[in-house]
Amino acid sequence: MSQPDPTRPVLELRAVTRVHGQGAAEVHALRGIDLAVHAGEFVAVMGPSGSGKSTLLTLAGGLDRPSGGQVLVEGVELGGLNRTAQAAVRRRSVGYVFQDYNLVPALTAAENIALPRELDGVSGRTARREALAALTELGIADLADRFPEQLSGGQQQRVAIARALVGERRLVLADEPTGALDSATGEAVLSVLRARCDAGAAAMMVTHEPRHAVWADRVVFLSDGRVVQEATGQQAAQLLHAGRNGGR
Repeated sequence: MSQPDPTRPVLELRAVTRVHGQGAAEVHALRGIDLAVHAGEFVAVMGPSGSGKSTLLTLAGGLDRPSGGQVLVEGVELGGLNRTAQAAVRRRSVGYVFQDYNLVPALTAAENIALPRELDGVSGRTARREALAALTELGIADLADRFPEQLSGGQQQRVAIARALVGERRLVLADEPTGALDSATGEAVLSVLRARCDAGAAAMMVTHEPRHAVWADRVVFLSDGRVVQEATGQQAAQLLHAGRNGGR
């Protein structure tokens, strides 16, 4: 298998637009987004409600198609693939953490995590071993054989994060991954995401929490579907703190 090109972004969006509806009901969710995320980089996306954050994430993960522009994952333009090929790229290269978890009710936590790996041809035994390792990394190995209805919202969220991290995912996309977690657990999850980036993965996270910005290498601010500002994680945290305190 060919090795990844270290000079090529893991994720690249080129002049990406997304328009919903037509005529008087037309809504421009994204307006000409140019963005690249490289291996080892943790990018946070922030902005007010309706700024296009979640739309950006769904396009990056191949869950929706842009109205214009290109989305590339490891150099592969997703718009040029059929649905089957797109699904294969998502299973192999992209780990996605949804706000609503998207766990299969009839499967245990370990089975939910192992399923994408088995669909890609990994043996059941190997997939379960990888699933247990991911659960252990998130501190919830004891939940492996519980079904989603037996888990709290925070536990389901951690299972969903484990599913996104299992295997050799080169790109992790997380939509408010700490929304259902208490502060301590949320920080632990961010530490895991940060460690994955330090090990060579790329991650992009949508968040409303200023304190989470410090975990990122770069923070991208959206407004009305456009990138309006970029800053380092530390700079962003300082800007947001100053804004909440009236600039004092």
